[in-house]
Amino acid sequence: MRLAPVPGVTPVALGTPERAAAELLAVLGRLKGVRDPGLEVSATQAAELAHRHGAGLLAVVEHPGADPALLVAGVVPVDRPADPAELGFHLDGPAIREVTRGETATGYPVVIVERIPVTGPGAQLQVVVTDPGHPRIAVFTLHSPTGRGWLDVAGVAGRFVSGVEFDPVAPDRATGRAPVSGRGTRSASGPPPGGTSGRSGRR
Repeated sequence: MRLAPVPGVTPVALGTPERAAAELLAVLGRLKGVRDPGLEVSATQAAELAHRHGAGLLAVVEHPGADPALLVAGVVPVDRPADPAELGFHLDGPAIREVTRGETATGYPVVIVERIPVTGPGAQLQVVVTDPGHPRIAVFTLHSPTGRGWLDVAGVAGRFVSGVEFDPVAPDRATGRAPVSGRGTRSASGPPPGGTSGRSGRR
Protein backbone atom coordinates (compact mmCIF):
# COMPACT_ATOMS: atom_id res chain seq x y z
CA MET A 1 0.00 0.00 0.00
CA ARG A 2 1.02 3.62 -0.50
CA LEU A 3 0.50 6.50 1.91
CA ALA A 4 1.20 10.19 1.33
CA PRO A 5 3.16 12.06 4.02
CA VAL A 6 1.05 13.97 6.54
CA PRO A 7 2.42 16.45 9.12
CA GLY A 8 2.35 14.84 12.54
CA VAL A 9 2.99 11.27 11.35
CA THR A 10 6.60 10.04 11.59
CA PRO A 11 7.24 6.52 10.24
CA VAL A 12 10.23 4.56 11.52
CA ALA A 13 12.32 1.92 9.78
CA LEU A 14 11.05 -1.63 10.11
CA GLY A 15 14.10 -3.81 10.65
CA THR A 16 14.57 -5.89 13.75
CA PRO A 17 12.17 -5.32 16.67
CA GLU A 18 15.07 -3.86 18.68
CA ARG A 19 15.95 -1.34 15.98
CA ALA A 20 12.33 -0.34 15.43
CA ALA A 21 11.78 0.11 19.17
CA ALA A 22 14.95 2.22 19.45
CA GLU A 23 13.82 4.49 16.60
CA LEU A 24 10.37 4.83 18.14
CA LEU A 25 11.91 5.81 21.47
CA ALA A 26 14.15 8.37 19.76
CA VAL A 27 11.12 10.05 18.18
CA LEU A 28 9.12 9.84 21.42
CA GLY A 29 12.03 11.25 23.40
CA ARG A 30 12.22 14.22 21.04
CA LEU A 31 8.51 14.87 21.49
CA LYS A 32 8.25 14.33 25.23
CA GLY A 33 11.62 15.75 26.26
CA VAL A 34 11.74 13.42 29.27
CA ARG A 35 11.96 9.69 29.76
CA ASP A 36 8.54 8.03 30.02
CA PRO A 37 8.63 4.37 31.14
CA GLY A 38 5.07 3.85 29.92
CA LEU A 39 5.95 4.97 26.41
CA GLU A 40 9.06 2.78 26.44
CA VAL A 41 6.91 -0.27 27.16
CA SER A 42 4.41 0.73 24.46
CA ALA A 43 7.19 1.28 21.91
CA THR A 44 8.70 -2.14 22.60
CA GLN A 45 5.31 -3.83 22.36
CA ALA A 46 4.44 -2.00 19.13
CA ALA A 47 7.76 -2.95 17.53
CA GLU A 48 7.33 -6.60 18.50
CA LEU A 49 3.73 -6.60 17.24
CA ALA A 50 4.75 -5.04 13.92
CA HIS A 51 7.52 -7.60 13.45
CA ARG A 52 5.34 -10.57 14.44
CA HIS A 53 2.55 -9.67 12.03
CA GLY A 54 4.74 -8.51 9.16
CA ALA A 55 3.46 -4.93 9.33
CA GLY A 56 4.33 -2.53 6.54
CA LEU A 57 4.15 0.61 8.69
CA LEU A 58 5.15 1.64 12.19
CA ALA A 59 4.85 5.32 13.06
CA VAL A 60 4.51 7.91 15.80
CA VAL A 61 1.49 10.22 15.55
CA GLU A 62 1.72 13.60 17.25
CA HIS A 63 -0.37 16.71 17.88
CA PRO A 64 0.51 19.80 19.96
CA GLY A 65 -2.46 19.21 22.26
CA ALA A 66 -1.97 15.49 22.75
CA ASP A 67 0.42 12.86 24.01
CA PRO A 68 1.99 10.91 21.13
CA ALA A 69 0.34 7.72 19.88
CA LEU A 70 1.67 4.71 17.99
CA LEU A 71 0.34 3.54 14.62
CA VAL A 72 0.88 0.04 13.21
CA ALA A 73 -0.47 -0.99 9.80
CA GLY A 74 -0.29 -3.69 7.18
CA VAL A 75 -2.15 -5.33 4.30
CA VAL A 76 -3.87 -8.62 5.11
CA PRO A 77 -5.14 -11.13 2.51
CA VAL A 78 -8.72 -12.37 2.98
CA ASP A 79 -10.77 -15.16 1.38
CA ARG A 80 -12.90 -12.79 -0.70
CA PRO A 81 -13.41 -9.03 -1.14
CA ALA A 82 -14.69 -7.78 2.21
CA ASP A 83 -18.17 -6.29 2.55
CA PRO A 84 -17.97 -3.24 4.88
CA ALA A 85 -21.40 -3.83 6.46
CA GLU A 86 -20.62 -7.47 7.18
CA LEU A 87 -17.16 -6.57 8.42
CA GLY A 88 -18.57 -3.93 10.76
CA PHE A 89 -21.00 -6.48 12.20
CA HIS A 90 -18.27 -9.02 12.90
CA LEU A 91 -15.95 -6.41 14.43
CA ASP A 92 -18.63 -5.25 16.88
CA GLY A 93 -18.72 -6.67 20.40
CA PRO A 94 -18.73 -5.95 24.15
CA ALA A 95 -15.19 -4.51 24.11
CA ILE A 96 -16.10 -2.04 21.35
CA ARG A 97 -17.20 1.52 22.09
CA GLU A 98 -18.30 2.40 18.57
CA VAL A 99 -18.24 1.06 15.00
CA THR A 100 -18.44 3.56 12.14
CA ARG A 101 -18.47 3.03 8.38
CA GLY A 102 -17.38 5.55 5.77
CA GLU A 103 -15.06 6.11 2.83
CA THR A 104 -11.47 7.27 2.49
CA ALA A 105 -10.53 10.32 0.45
CA THR A 106 -9.21 7.87 -2.15
CA GLY A 107 -12.57 6.14 -2.52
CA TYR A 108 -12.11 2.95 -0.50
CA PRO A 109 -14.76 1.72 1.96
CA VAL A 110 -13.58 1.89 5.55
CA VAL A 111 -14.72 0.54 8.92
CA ILE A 112 -13.57 2.35 12.08
CA VAL A 113 -13.63 0.55 15.41
CA GLU A 114 -13.03 2.35 18.71
CA ARG A 115 -12.03 -0.14 21.38
CA ILE A 116 -12.50 0.17 25.13
CA PRO A 117 -9.16 -0.18 26.96
CA VAL A 118 -8.95 -3.34 29.04
CA THR A 119 -7.03 -1.56 31.79
CA GLY A 120 -5.77 1.96 32.37
CA PRO A 121 -6.67 5.27 30.76
CA GLY A 122 -5.37 4.79 27.18
CA ALA A 123 -7.34 4.70 23.94
CA GLN A 124 -7.26 2.50 20.86
CA LEU A 125 -8.71 2.81 17.38
CA GLN A 126 -8.66 0.28 14.57
CA VAL A 127 -9.30 1.28 10.97
CA VAL A 128 -9.97 -1.39 8.34
CA VAL A 129 -9.80 -0.24 4.71
CA THR A 130 -11.27 -2.69 2.20
CA ASP A 131 -10.46 -3.17 -1.48
CA PRO A 132 -13.79 -4.02 -3.20
CA GLY A 133 -12.05 -5.46 -6.24
CA HIS A 134 -9.53 -7.74 -4.54
CA PRO A 135 -9.42 -10.04 -1.50
CA ARG A 136 -7.32 -7.85 0.79
CA ILE A 137 -7.75 -5.31 3.56
CA ALA A 138 -5.44 -2.72 5.12
CA VAL A 139 -5.57 -2.72 8.92
CA PHE A 140 -4.40 0.32 10.90
CA THR A 141 -4.19 0.23 14.72
CA LEU A 142 -3.69 3.50 16.62
CA HIS A 143 -2.85 3.30 20.32
CA SER A 144 -2.44 6.12 22.83
CA PRO A 145 -0.98 4.93 26.15
CA THR A 146 -2.46 7.91 28.04
CA GLY A 147 -5.48 8.94 26.00
CA ARG A 148 -4.66 12.64 26.49
CA GLY A 149 -5.76 14.64 23.45
CA TRP A 150 -7.10 11.46 21.86
CA LEU A 151 -9.49 13.18 19.45
CA ASP A 152 -6.71 15.43 18.16
CA VAL A 153 -4.19 12.65 17.57
CA ALA A 154 -6.89 10.42 16.07
CA GLY A 155 -7.74 13.22 13.64
CA VAL A 156 -4.12 13.39 12.47
CA ALA A 157 -4.03 9.63 11.98
CA GLY A 158 -7.36 9.79 10.16
CA ARG A 159 -6.04 12.26 7.61
CA PHE A 160 -3.04 10.00 7.05
CA VAL A 161 -5.12 6.83 6.61
CA SER A 162 -7.62 8.60 4.36
CA GLY A 163 -4.94 8.93 1.67
CA VAL A 164 -4.18 5.20 1.48
CA GLU A 165 -3.81 3.58 -1.95
CA PHE A 166 -3.54 -0.17 -2.50
CA ASP A 167 -0.69 -1.31 -4.72
CA PRO A 168 -1.71 -2.62 -8.18
CA VAL A 169 -2.33 -6.35 -8.36
CA ALA A 170 0.09 -8.33 -10.54
CA PRO A 171 -1.38 -9.49 -13.89
CA ASP A 172 -2.89 -12.95 -14.06
CA ARG A 173 -0.38 -15.32 -15.64
CA ALA A 174 -3.04 -17.09 -17.69
CA THR A 175 -4.57 -13.97 -19.26
CA GLY A 176 -1.73 -11.47 -18.94
CA ARG A 177 -4.21 -8.91 -17.62
CA ALA A 178 -4.62 -7.45 -14.18
CA PRO A 179 -7.85 -8.34 -12.38
CA VAL A 180 -10.51 -5.65 -12.72
CA SER A 181 -10.96 -3.62 -9.57
CA GLY A 182 -14.44 -2.74 -8.40
CA ARG A 183 -13.36 0.43 -6.62
CA GLY A 184 -15.45 3.45 -7.43
CA THR A 185 -14.41 7.00 -8.18
CA ARG A 186 -12.41 9.06 -5.74
CA SER A 187 -14.26 10.80 -2.98
CA ALA A 188 -13.83 14.45 -2.16
CA SER A 189 -14.85 13.83 1.44
CA GLY A 190 -13.14 16.28 3.75
CA PRO A 191 -13.28 14.60 7.18
CA PRO A 192 -10.89 11.78 7.98
CA PRO A 193 -12.24 8.25 8.32
CA GLY A 194 -14.24 7.96 11.47
CA GLY A 195 -17.51 9.84 11.38
CA THR A 196 -19.98 9.28 8.58
CA SER A 197 -22.33 6.32 8.95
CA GLY A 198 -22.97 2.94 10.48
CA ARG A 199 -22.68 3.90 14.14
CA SER A 200 -23.24 1.11 16.58
CA GLY A 201 -25.00 3.55 18.88
CA ARG A 202 -23.03 2.39 21.91
CA ARG A 203 -21.19 4.83 24.14
